[in-house]
Amino acid sequence: MIHAENLTKRFGELTAVDNVSLDVEEGEIFGFLGPNGAGKTTTVRMLSGLISKSSGTAVVAGCEVGKEADALRLRSQIGILPENVGLYEGSNAYQNLEYFGQLYRMDPSTLRRNIERLLRSMDLWDKRDAPVETFSKGMKQKLAIARALVHDPILLFLDEPTANLDPEAAKMVRDTILALRREKRTIFLNTHNLDEAQRVCDRVGILRTRLLTIGSPRDLEAGLVGRRTVVRLDRATESLAAAVRQRLGARRVEISGDRLAIEVEDPDRENPEIVAALVAAGGRIRELSQPSASLEEVYLKLIHEGEPAS
Repeated sequence: MIHAENLTKRFGELTAVDNVSLDVEEGEIFGFLGPNGAGKTTTVRMLSGLISKSSGTAVVAGCEVGKEADALRLRSQIGILPENVGLYEGSNAYQNLEYFGQLYRMDPSTLRRNIERLLRSMDLWDKRDAPVETFSKGMKQKLAIARALVHDPILLFLDEPTANLDPEAAKMVRDTILALRREKRTIFLNTHNLDEAQRVCDRVGILRTRLLTIGSPRDLEAGLVGRRTVVRLDRATESLAAAVRQRLGARRVEISGDRLAIEVEDPDRENPEIVAALVAAGGRIRELSQPSASLEEVYLKLIHEGEPAS
């Protein structure tokens, strides 16, 4: 759905986005994480054709970014929710969607069907004639998402969709995003909300002008400390550690108090082997866990490592 190679944007002497290469698959929610000023919004604006790139290449929804012949087709394939939603507050919800659908030169009957479907799915149909200025922040954000979808795009760019929302409104928007995944939409989500990324994203990329890493939240968490199984026993002994090593092969097994910390490659396959080895050697297991770093720890480590030297 998105293929970018060495995508770069410079503003004079300032490099806002530096040689970003990434792929986003059809139907996934891809989270772009980074602090304010990291280049997330600039990347989205390049990928959506809103600003020109300085160098590099990108193909989005089958359209070559920056190619004039593909510009109109690209806009028809994507929907964009900017950080500042920019709704017409004096108009009602229906009129907002109708206006933007007309900008896409949609067939009137198709537009009417899409507006009703979207407002019903966002639980806003009963408010269709109400001025947008009377809406809560969460309702406005849902209407803005509906506006981005009114022309039925296959790819949706969301820029900080829950920023400045209270917890209830933020949950409302997250639930909407997850509902869009069930419709097989591809979503590119800019956020610095790590909890949000962990809840909704299939994969994330961490950006600080340069792309620092890409992976699923689970894989990034495991990658920081490696995969480990920790077993709490009545008593952890060297003989029990040796039994595990013998069963699994040359693996690191460390004793800490009443616990064994065991390096594993495939926990689902190896954990039953660990249990069997310990029981056979006379160990009494009290607890088995699979600790990992949090996404927050991964993020902070990479962001701080990516800071320029002072």
